[in-house]
Amino acid sequence: MTEAWFREELYPHWRQSFVVSRELYRADDGLQDIVLFETPGFGRVLTLDGVIQVTTGDEFIYHEMLAHVPIYAHGAVKTACVVGGGDGGMLREILKHQAIQQAVLVEIDAAVVEFCRTHMPSVSDGAFDDPRTEIVIADGLRYMAETERKFDLIVIDSTDPIGPGGVLFTEAFYKDCARCLTPDGIVVNQNGVPFLQGEEVTDTWHRRRPHFADVSFYTAAVPTYVGGLMALGWASHSLRPRHESSDTIAARFQAAPVATRYYTPDIHKACFALPKYVQDLIPGP
Repeated sequence: MTEAWFREELYPHWRQSFVVSRELYRADDGLQDIVLFETPGFGRVLTLDGVIQVTTGDEFIYHEMLAHVPIYAHGAVKTACVVGGGDGGMLREILKHQAIQQAVLVEIDAAVVEFCRTHMPSVSDGAFDDPRTEIVIADGLRYMAETERKFDLIVIDSTDPIGPGGVLFTEAFYKDCARCLTPDGIVVNQNGVPFLQGEEVTDTWHRRRPHFADVSFYTAAVPTYVGGLMALGWASHSLRPRHESSDTIAARFQAAPVATRYYTPDIHKACFALPKYVQDLIPGP
């Protein structure tokens, strides 16, 4: 019997493929084409429009790094907003911190939330039902433009800047995020794989620089996001959080530890040390 394969074709010159042990779900809800399958090594894999969004095998790396790095850097996050992130993984990691009083999830597609709640419950691990969670089904671009709320942390858990996800990489959106931050607040987002998507880093720096005092990037190695280190964007009105000492981060982690499989205080400091090829993509000092 011929093996079935899923092929992700993000780049014209490079593909990655997964053996499909079992296809669990396939549907087009009018907004996105959703496919869920199982594969050896990575577990359940969720794809939207042919692009991998999350796997139960390695999702912890991405979610931990976008949640815990800014939370421990800030030191007093009480309110958080996740734009996208309908799988619930980002909520799960943010809500590990007992100091969090409210986490707002802004997801454009209600079907994604319900799908992941049903078919990938280990990713959210109860986060959708946490009393601190508020789920808002809305366009993230419009939400940030219209809300009067202020957040200590905004996590943009979006797809790449192609198709519907592109609006979450615009200067207008970043300006609205800046307006919605508290004075020491932090915005983080996935910024692609710089070796293959270097323009995302450069464009993000240019679009954020007019609206934040501190604009930078840090990295994580996520196996299914192929092409080397993944860049995670960082922006804040304050220079303090990104430059907290190793001792301060370690003390905060010791005082309020959370269970992790990738993040550590040492990783926290090391992830801001960018390879030269990534540094060369950043116009500023």
